[in-house]
Order: sequence, then C-alpha cells, then structure tokens
Amino acid sequence: MLTLTKRLPKLLTPEQIFMASAFVVNGGNYAYNLILGRVLGPAAFADAAILITMLLVLSFVAMTFQLAVAKFTAGFEPAARQIFIASALRYATAAGIGLGVLCVLSASALQQLFNTASPTMFVIFGLAIPLYFVMSVNRGNLQGNQLFVKLSVTYQLEMLVRLVLTFSLLLFFKVEASYAVSIAIGISFIAGMFPYKKNTGTSVSQTEIPPEQYRQILKFFALTATYELTQIICNNSDILLVKHYFEAYDAGLYASLALIGRVVYFVTWMFVMILLPKVVQLRKEGQNPLPVLKNYLGYIGLLSLSITAFTFLFPGFSVRLLFGSAYLAVSPLLGWYALATSLFALSNVFAYYFLSLDHYKPVALAGIFGVVQVLLIVFFHGSLLEVVIAQVIAMGLLLGAQLTYFVLHTLKLKKTSS
Repeated sequence: MLTLTKRLPKLLTPEQIFMASAFVVNGGNYAYNLILGRVLGPAAFADAAILITMLLVLSFVAMTFQLAVAKFTAGFEPAARQIFIASALRYATAAGIGLGVLCVLSASALQQLFNTASPTMFVIFGLAIPLYFVMSVNRGNLQGNQLFVKLSVTYQLEMLVRLVLTFSLLLFFKVEASYAVSIAIGISFIAGMFPYKKNTGTSVSQTEIPPEQYRQILKFFALTATYELTQIICNNSDILLVKHYFEAYDAGLYASLALIGRVVYFVTWMFVMILLPKVVQLRKEGQNPLPVLKNYLGYIGLLSLSITAFTFLFPGFSVRLLFGSAYLAVSPLLGWYALATSLFALSNVFAYYFLSLDHYKPVALAGIFGVVQVLLIVFFHGSLLEVVIAQVIAMGLLLGAQLTYFVLHTLKLKKTSS
C-alpha cells in the first residue's frame, strides 16, 4: 500500500491520492473495531472500546493544533513559517505532557469510573499522549503545505501499525486485550510521525511574527478548540448518556449502531481536511473560495445520501454483515442514525469553511446545538428510538442554522460588492 501511494503521483493529483488513501485508512480503522469486537467478545471488547473512545476524544483535542498549523502555514510567508511551527510544536508538546500526566495520575479513578479490569491500560495510554500532539503538528505542517501524498502516508502508517501490532500481540503473544490495544495505540503514534517535515529556511532568530498575527493565531486556536469540544459532545455524548440511562444489553446494541452509523462521518471527513488549506490559499490570492465550498458540499452530500439510503433500505443486512445476528434488534434504527450523522457531516463543512475565513459564529451555533442534543436526550430517553430521533432533530436544526448563516453572509457580500 505504501509503495503504491508513492507511485500514484504519476497518475493522480495529490488531492485525489489523499482522498483514496483516506478511504483506505478509514476502512482499516473501521475493520479494526469490527474485528476486535468479534475476536474479543463483548466483555473484553468493553475495555478496548474505552481506549478507542479515548483515542477519538484525543484526536479531536489534538486536531485543534493540526488545523491551526494547517491554516497559518498556508497563510504565512515562508520567512514566518519556521518560528510559527517551532512555537506550535512547543505548545503542543506541553499540552500533550500535561494531559498525559493527568491521565496517568487518574488511572485508578478512570478504572473505577469505567469499570475496567486494570488501571495499567490508562497509564500506557497516558504515556503515549504527548506523541499524538507532536504527530498532529507535523500533519498540520504537511496539510498546510498541501503535501497530501506525505500526509496520506502518515495516516496509513498509524492505521497499519495499530492494526498489525494489536492482533499480533493478541494472537501470537497472548497479551491481555487492554494491554495489547494500549501498547499498539502508543506505538502507532510513533509510526504516524513519518514522514516528518523538518523546518527549513530563515532561522528563528532572524524573523518574528507580528503581535497582530499572534492574536489572530490565538483567536483561531481558542475558537477551534471550542469547536472541537462541540465535536466531542456531538460525537460521544449520546453513547455516554445511553450507558447511563439504559441497561448493558441496550447500551451494547447502541454502541454497535453508533459504530455502523458513523461511517458517514469518517468517509466525509477527508473532504474537510482538503477544504481548509484550499480556502486559505484562495483567500490569500484574492480569489473567491465559494465555488470550492459548493463542490465539496456536493461531494459530501452525494456520499451521505448514498450511505444513508443504503442503511434505510438494507438495515438488517448491514447489521448482520458487520456485527452478526445478535445485534439485529437495533437494525430498524440504523437509517435514522445515519441520517443524523449525515446532517452533522454537512454542517461541519460550513463550520470549517467559515473557520478558515475567520468567521466564528458557526462555531457558536455548533456549540449551542450540541448542548441541545444533550438536553433532548436527557429529557427524551424512553427508548433507543427516542435517543436517535433526538439527534436527528438537533443535527437538522444545526444544519438549518448553518445554512441560514451562509445565505445571510452571501447576501451581505453581494450587497457590499454591488
């Protein structure tokens, strides 16, 4: 796969290679979860699922650094990039160490909170957290410079190492499941740092970033962090609340539903990754980025519609294929969950588009409707169907709000230019 990726530039554009690679990576990560669930069984998989969920939360937190680096690397002149990347790396490493220490010190409390077999898995995971933040800065550097082939390789290496190492430890070395998963996750972070883009050019001592640009960076970083927090709420609050309100059997059914339904989100995420640096570059060149937004909305809309239609038409087949007959009771909800995820994926396009243009009201909208989703589930959880419909309502309202803001913003620009 890696050799093929290196040869593809002769046949495809870097963006096309990244999209194709993203399909492979998301497919590999998806297969990892499904196979792990089948190999371990429900009881052992419960501990592994905690680590996977923590990895997803960590990815949203670290994405703040990646997006900030991508945006300002694309926007800065070459002379200012080195000092910016060096500063971002220092702050990211410090944040990673802080969160890692917190995770290690809280290992026993986390064990009790999540009812896991051992706190050691949290210690191993905590030790690896700083590596993830360094990896995210490197990816942001590659993304901002639009080095999509190298960016593809970093994601492939992380996925492949985690996949191969986990099942090697489980099947050949008989390592306990939670240890195998946590060790594989940590080592995959190291693999994901390659290829590493070094800073070259003007020395740090010869250039400075003006205070005004520093304020722009801090503002973007703070608002992106806020938006990534809304991502965590929208993507994980439902699972946590279902575990709180429902019995273990129903919570297990819902976990499988979430894993299948969220394929929409992971498949469409690659377009968002390409969108941000493109919009920044077009804005820098004085060109209109609106056609790019419309193209990406079309791509994501078509993909979301296809997946959602399939889950409505063939829910039983989808559940049986991926998890087995034991989970068929949840199949009537699959299409509705995929619809909720599709609405969220489309609203994400608007949010990241406006983030790249330094418009932050869509971030506030996402936060508001993330809270609305939580409140709806808190008050309406008589059945799993109610929980899913609550998400459809909240994400539908969010998309409607983002569309309204987009239309008003476009009309305002037309009035200004006329």
